[in-house]
Amino acid sequence: MKISGESLSRVDRNSSLYKRLVGVHQQIAQKDPTTWGPEAATEAAVRLNWVDLPESSRTLLPEIDALTAKFRHIKTIVLAGMGGSSLAPEVIAKSYGRELFILDSTDPNYLAHAINGDLASTLVVVSSKSGSTIETSSARAAFAAAFTNAGLEVADHMVVVTDPDSPLDRDARAQGISVINADPHVGGRFSALSAFGLVPSALAGVDVSLLLDAASDCKKNFLADGAAIIDVAWLLTTQTEQYLAFIDSHSGMPGLSDWIEQLVAESTGKSGVGRLPIAAEDLEGAAIGGAFTISFSEMGADLTVQGELGEHFIFWEWLTALLGAALQIDPFNQPNVTEAKNATSTLLTEWGGQLPTFTPERTEKAVEIFGDGNSVMNALQSFVASVADGGYISIHAYLDRLDDVRLEELRKILSLKTGHPVTFGWGPRFLHSTGQFHKGGQQNGAFLQITGEASSDFVIPGNNFGFKTLVMAQALGDNRALAQRRF
Repeated sequence: MKISGESLSRVDRNSSLYKRLVGVHQQIAQKDPTTWGPEAATEAAVRLNWVDLPESSRTLLPEIDALTAKFRHIKTIVLAGMGGSSLAPEVIAKSYGRELFILDSTDPNYLAHAINGDLASTLVVVSSKSGSTIETSSARAAFAAAFTNAGLEVADHMVVVTDPDSPLDRDARAQGISVINADPHVGGRFSALSAFGLVPSALAGVDVSLLLDAASDCKKNFLADGAAIIDVAWLLTTQTEQYLAFIDSHSGMPGLSDWIEQLVAESTGKSGVGRLPIAAEDLEGAAIGGAFTISFSEMGADLTVQGELGEHFIFWEWLTALLGAALQIDPFNQPNVTEAKNATSTLLTEWGGQLPTFTPERTEKAVEIFGDGNSVMNALQSFVASVADGGYISIHAYLDRLDDVRLEELRKILSLKTGHPVTFGWGPRFLHSTGQFHKGGQQNGAFLQITGEASSDFVIPGNNFGFKTLVMAQALGDNRALAQRRF
């Protein structure tokens, strides 16, 4: 890895924090579960095998090769997974120029892009540690029904990546579905170099051994000399109290910022502290609100980190573990994630599976306003006025991230107009990323939800609701959870 940038001149290697990070770096190398304190030790003890993945995942390569040979005739690969199960394969496929449809949404319009395609030439990779994640289990059920209705054998068009002996593992094997097991002692967001990252990427045509080679070399280098990675950990701890802006443009690794966003936000955003990553388009839109800027190509950011994709995976995972120790939090738990899940379940029960009719406070042309303001402009002005000094704005769009992709432009526009850091997340995928931070990190966020009327819907076998109802329940469930957060 090549580390550069003006901020490096500010690193104080004689500080007590820096000296403590040197010790933490050595503890991580030894997989010491006490590194993050006694309360985190139990969780850490069963979550530290990511340290070994650059080497241990090589044992998966023959099994992965056999799987890719079995499905070599398949043209379309769909990955049904959330958070750590989808973000790493997405950046891998994009970086290597391979086609991989990431199904990490319950928006029926988005689902339609995949499920209405040529099912005979489609392979669905169901990727989940347990299989209980509602988005993934719903997608699995919908595709299984679609394959069956098309006269196709599910086992010929589905692959499962999961933990050994998980409910999903047992069920898939009973149905004759191909299964590859991941290391159960690796948490989801640290799983880029595990079966969760490698299997769908290999099926899409990527030589994943190259990722492991790069990661292993990088790890050897910073174990031999930890100065560079400790320097970065010191900077991310001391040079900002909250905001980190990542820019992956011109790096050849599109989506790397989104992967790091989940890794850092969900690992550090708890107990009222943390670092909120912002996936920015360019340097102009990154530094707003005093964010510490990090790029992966030379463009004058506060810090530039350059390397191969496999190097980035192990570097940022290790860096996040260091950051957790510096902030004195447990980087492996996600105590607030269940809040939105529980609120969603409550709404689905209250609705009896039927989407109710919602009445807006105001309507302007095709836009319905739920909140203060008698026009879109007035509503936005009222919303922006509610943002705390030093606070941030988060846009949550529960829509089709293909057809509605231009909504992402709102992030920079709103940031430039308001002077506040702004994050953008597609719902419900962000619930498995920055969702933890919004509820557990610094309580100075303001949240703008954007929903829409879906033009299609699909039943979810085994449930009394479809995707149109589910995605709205997730939006309003998170709305409830955010409204109850601590101030």
